[in-house]
Amino acid sequence: MEPSETGCHSCEQEARFGELPSRERVAFDAWWRVAHAFDTALPGWLVLVPRRHVVSIAELTGDEAGTLGTWQVALARALREVTGCTKTYVAQFAEREGFAHVHFHIVPRPPDLAAELRGPGAFAMLGRPEGERVTAERMDASADALRAVLGADPGRPAVSGRPA
Repeated sequence: MEPSETGCHSCEQEARFGELPSRERVAFDAWWRVAHAFDTALPGWLVLVPRRHVVSIAELTGDEAGTLGTWQVALARALREVTGCTKTYVAQFAEREGFAHVHFHIVPRPPDLAAELRGPGAFAMLGRPEGERVTAERMDASADALRAVLGADPGRPAVSGRPA
């Protein structure tokens, strides 16, 4: 299915894979791509996206499902090292129009995050006005740092985190 037919942001990004900036290709393998969330005020907020169009977790193939947990743990460890977070939240909803493609939010929770922004409150950090968002430059720097850590993690999935 063509991205223009689905109106799917993730498929549109995947169709442009070779042109994507570092922040949109933090790491990847044959089944998953990791991107930095684009409208967040929280540095290191990642999105783990299947590389093919999937709208339900039940549609994941055995290979996709078999590497999902490994990716989530590897990303949590890398975020802890790069951001100093004390916890990492993982959430999946995929309900917003244009974003029904399954994707997992991998959210670093810094130790000094305000109480009202912890747990589900962290989602208040998404959809922030332009001036509050993490800049493209900072997202790219985070992506590069995370990629370096992921490349050094023997427990990580077979990551092809270098730009193609």
